[in-house]
Amino acid sequence: MHYEGNIIRPPSEADSILIQVTVGCSRNKCTFCGTYMGERFKIKSDSIIMEDIEFAAKYCKRQLRVFLCDGDVLIIPQKRLVKILTEIKKQLPWVTRIGSYANAKSINSKTPDQLKELKALGLGILYMGLESGDDVTLENIKKGATSQHMIEMGKKAKEAGLKLSITVLLGIAGRKRSIIHAKETGRVLSAISPEYMGALSLMLIPGTPLYDDYESGKFELITPLEMLKELRAMIEATNVSKGQFHANHASNYLSIRARLPRDKEATLSLIDKALAGQIALRPESMRAM
Repeated sequence: MHYEGNIIRPPSEADSILIQVTVGCSRNKCTFCGTYMGERFKIKSDSIIMEDIEFAAKYCKRQLRVFLCDGDVLIIPQKRLVKILTEIKKQLPWVTRIGSYANAKSINSKTPDQLKELKALGLGILYMGLESGDDVTLENIKKGATSQHMIEMGKKAKEAGLKLSITVLLGIAGRKRSIIHAKETGRVLSAISPEYMGALSLMLIPGTPLYDDYESGKFELITPLEMLKELRAMIEATNVSKGQFHANHASNYLSIRARLPRDKEATLSLIDKALAGQIALRPESMRAM
């Protein structure tokens, strides 16, 4: 396989075949993210991508899923993306699902019919970083989309038959807007009603604009207990028809796996016990991105 730079994939794609078709992120402006600092976004050559698909066809026959790296594969022009998916379908016929990252801009770049075409070729799930449903916070972190646009694009992907996994970021609003961020994020998740929702806890990365704001006192990093209160308010405000909510990433202080709405009250009770000191939190030394 030909890999360049940082290869990032969702935790749920740990056992997938990782085929890198882009390098970096098409936006690469979010103030909190240091993943692709200094890296220029590019789409890899078709010849390299096809070589990697051929490699997977020979050596990855036990893996049933493919994840297309890196930061935003859906931004690839439709004709080229169709060619890639068609080749995967041809050479890896045992693969049951293909996934990729996406953002509001890249989903917006595809028509409903184009998204349905990608779905027919095996694309089954998109991973979208919402981070926050609070428009003030979204502007502060330079996310490049409003909450309403996120809602519209999330619905657009779902209407095309694609599953959606949305990630939110605890602590990203700082102290002053913490609960506003939590409730507004719950509002957006409710409006989209994705199949999967994941909460990560903010870890400041040296060299990022947000880290600089923290160092200068412009950004207040909330405490672990405040992050739990934020998580509680977020879940309480989230009303989806059916979905899985996970906060079991290594960055989180409390591991949560819940099916909503079934496990909502039990999850809120669990958080309350942690807030009361009845459940130990993950030590700072054990947290990681």
